[in-house]
Amino acid sequence: MNIAGVFQGFAGLLWLVTVGLVGLAVMRATRGQPLKGATTIILIVAVAALLVTSLSAGLVTIDPPERGIVISYLSPKGYRDQILQPGLRWIIPYFEHVVRYPISHQTYTMSIAPTEGQVEGDDSVAARTLDGQEIFVDASVIYALDPEKVINVHIAWQDRYTNELVRPQARGTVRDAVSQFKVEEVVSTKRFELAKQIRDAMQSKLEENGLILEDFVLRNITFSPEYAASVEQKQIADQQAQQAKFVVEQRKQEAEQARQSAQGQADAVVIRAKGDADARLLQAKAEAEALRMIEAALQNNPDLLTYQYITKLSPNIEVMLVPNNTPYLLPLQAIGPSAPTGLTVLPTPEPTPLPTPTTTP
Repeated sequence: MNIAGVFQGFAGLLWLVTVGLVGLAVMRATRGQPLKGATTIILIVAVAALLVTSLSAGLVTIDPPERGIVISYLSPKGYRDQILQPGLRWIIPYFEHVVRYPISHQTYTMSIAPTEGQVEGDDSVAARTLDGQEIFVDASVIYALDPEKVINVHIAWQDRYTNELVRPQARGTVRDAVSQFKVEEVVSTKRFELAKQIRDAMQSKLEENGLILEDFVLRNITFSPEYAASVEQKQIADQQAQQAKFVVEQRKQEAEQARQSAQGQADAVVIRAKGDADARLLQAKAEAEALRMIEAALQNNPDLLTYQYITKLSPNIEVMLVPNNTPYLLPLQAIGPSAPTGLTVLPTPEPTPLPTPTTTP
């Protein structure tokens, strides 16, 4: 609740009553009906209105986000040394008045966009880099008045500190800092270093004048149309080079994969051939060993072959026909009389002579 405002309203009401009483007294006097005690009543109300007005003029309410400076006509300096803190304060009516200053954060923006900054139109900072390229910087300065130095700000700048201190210092500091970097460094590798350098310089300059720098924001960097076109072409060329490098690397990988695949197939063929050779060698060794064992068995028992042959014959065989001009595999003479049961060996029949043809005279 603004108590000073309440007193000011009450004082206004008393003055209104005073004027009304004066008007009423004059009107009745013109009609020949004077108001008894009107003068006394008017004086009392007027004095009350004057007292309340004086009281309201001496009461000052300072809000938390501000500080007050008392301008005094009774002080040799023209102001009080004490800064008014938040709350209800008292000053000498009619001889002192208060100038309020905000201590909350304030932002001053310089932008190329027409409606973003404090100044309409293009208000970006034009600066030249170390290699002579012109760039346009968008930036915001976030600052506040030092609560302990409000009097100094009032004496040095009054309410002009934004346009006559913050703005020119920011623009000059940005130009000085940008001139120490190349254009590629400004937009890539040393952008944060640039912002830090501007922030440190701004902080020092504002502190000297009673302001506190809360932050410096490097919002955007814009190039001239010619340089922007060259940058775009360079980026396109870099992208194409990267794409070509990727294609070459991909071809290398594909060739390496094909080589490894062929090597794997060749190794598989070699392994398979080696396996087949080893298998054949083992098989040959096994066959040779089997033949050696058979040979040894036949040497010790010559009739074993005959026995093996006989055991392989079908048990239903009773007659065997063999060519007459082929030597016998078996010694049939030896086994003829004592041939096994069911085996009959027939002698080879003599060929039947053909009849002699006769001639009829």
